[in-house]
Amino acid sequence: MKTLGTVYLVGAGPGDPGLLTVRGAELLGRADVVVYDALVNPELLRLAPRSAEIVFGGKRAGAHVLSQQELNQMLIAKAREGKTVVRLKGGDPYVFGRGGEEAEQLADAGIPFEVVPGVSSFVAVPNYAGVPLTHRDCCSRLTLLTGHDDPARESESIDWAHLAKTPGTKVIMMGTQRIGQIAERLVAEGMEPSTPIAVVQWGTTDRQRSVEGTLATIGQVVAESQIGPPTVAVIGEVVKLRSKLNWFERRSLFGRRLVVTRAREQASQLSRQLRELGAEVLEVPTITFEPPTRREDIVDALLELNSYDWLVFTSPNGVTKFFEYFFRQFHDMRDLGGARIAAIGPGTARKLQELHLQVDLMPEESLASSIAQAFAKFESIENLKICLLRAEVANPELPRALEALGAIVDDIACYRTVPDPGEPGGDAAKLIEQGADWLTFTSASTVEQFHARFDLPALLVKHPRLQVASIGPETSKALAVLGIKPRVEAKPHTIEGLVAAVLSAI
Repeated sequence: MKTLGTVYLVGAGPGDPGLLTVRGAELLGRADVVVYDALVNPELLRLAPRSAEIVFGGKRAGAHVLSQQELNQMLIAKAREGKTVVRLKGGDPYVFGRGGEEAEQLADAGIPFEVVPGVSSFVAVPNYAGVPLTHRDCCSRLTLLTGHDDPARESESIDWAHLAKTPGTKVIMMGTQRIGQIAERLVAEGMEPSTPIAVVQWGTTDRQRSVEGTLATIGQVVAESQIGPPTVAVIGEVVKLRSKLNWFERRSLFGRRLVVTRAREQASQLSRQLRELGAEVLEVPTITFEPPTRREDIVDALLELNSYDWLVFTSPNGVTKFFEYFFRQFHDMRDLGGARIAAIGPGTARKLQELHLQVDLMPEESLASSIAQAFAKFESIENLKICLLRAEVANPELPRALEALGAIVDDIACYRTVPDPGEPGGDAAKLIEQGADWLTFTSASTVEQFHARFDLPALLVKHPRLQVASIGPETSKALAVLGIKPRVEAKPHTIEGLVAAVLSAI
């Protein structure tokens, strides 16, 4: 008899992927099937194995992909196949999420299940909007309700008269369309029309929008601002603290959209820093990395390591790819030999230092002339043998400049960059249709491949607010070929420098 699988009802949190619990992340990492809702941040799906079956089971008002009964039966069927099923639900499974109904169905069918609590939007969204739900000076009671009930109905589950007389903060979930009616009903039942209220859309995400008013005005405020679902509304004196405590919407890049064009495996570092500053990030990778065309060249270089006086790395990616080959051949870092090491730029130096390697020379400028000058000042390199480890297609000026100083240069390709075909729709489609505030480029190849895919000058004409940020001179030279001058160029030429350059221009 086949062993039953387990269904895990996992709270995905309110939208910020960082609010997923450790237990939730662990279960996603070993799921066979993931069934997720409309309000789940799609980034969380990346935590699931590539082999996992991903099923959208979302529901929006008037549009259900699966009925609740169909969804319940699917969970049961997948578990009976012996699979580990993660039912990923926005917020907390048991807070207005029908998680209790799903758990009942699983229990009735004899399916093992576990409920993993999530951070509910009724707690997180006011927090991210700068509204504490309780405060010793003005509120020690909290009332939570759904806005789905029609306040004009004669028979209703909410006692509006009692609610209006109950002191403390009131949180209304899923009440966008009826917020004006709810406010009117509360006033009619005795609440002060001047009671403050905040309505927050897409709370905890880079799409968050907040409006404030009073019970007397909020219906008009929401209509004029065109705020739609999903929202959380907070009613009470605690709303007045928002002017002091609104930390999330005051971040440096809040409300701005930035495009990251780095390779998919490298994008996370830049994306993370931008998101922490409040930006909406579109990841549109334009390149990916593959082995060099002539792998025998790097094999030969590895066999001759002891003959080199210098190893020169021009990018962090070159460091990563070279040492992938190195550790396939050798098991001891001492096999690197006695060559000194040069790193072009602090990012490359940092990558080498992570391997506990001493960097002997670091020209910060990646221009060939600057690198040659740095070597000339350091020592004579006449008749010294240099191994230049970099991309397959790279600027030919650097080996020429070193050879002009008398060096013997082996230009070794550790990897080659190829176009990333991208995924249909998603962030790329949003960029084309809606534009962005900034395009960030971290290498000449990202510029070239982005242009081949999108026609960069035409995109800048279509979306005039788009500004371009370059990580360094080689990247800026690739932009200049297209007749584009970047608004900012990072200095130092690192991810941190790129972020700082964007911030300086805002």
